Amino acid sequence: MNSKRSQGGTWRVGDLAKASGISADTLRHYERKGVLSSQRLSNGYRIYPVDALERVRTIRKALAIGFTLDELGVIFKVFDQGGAPCHQVRNLAASKLTEIENHLREVTALRNDLKAALNEWDQRLAKTASGQRAELLKVLAARSSIQSSSTSLLIRKPKRTKKGKSNV
Repeated sequence: MNSKRSQGGTWRVGDLAKASGISADTLRHYERKGVLSSQRLSNGYRIYPVDALERVRTIRKALAIGFTLDELGVIFKVFDQGGAPCHQVRNLAASKLTEIENHLREVTALRNDLKAALNEWDQRLAKTASGQRAELLKVLAARSSIQSSSTSLLIRKPKRTKKGKSNV
């Protein structure tokens, strides 16, 4: 990767964006959230410190495992002031693991409920004459094993475009 920095080892916004594989808008968003900092030159241009690429990579990896920018902002504030937020990071990660494990249990229960419903529906359909109603949704409504709280597990949130509009 060709990492182009300005004199003194600092990064210009475009160069840091290119080296990190994210947009300049994302870098500015990271600044607003307090996870990345820059200085302004007299011409108004941003310059980022030498370690900014490593910080951006850390942010991206932390986001990928479930940390939020707000959580990272608190952690980096302690770190940047010379503190050691290691226990805080570990506790947040443990909390995220618990959330994921709970989510997995709910998704597994939903999968099992859906498999059972499909099996029951297949049996009903096999006994139902062509063109007749098998009343599958009525059977579903009568099932006591299906958890209503699990219904939101399969709802996908639409991805947002750069302008904040939905891609759906």
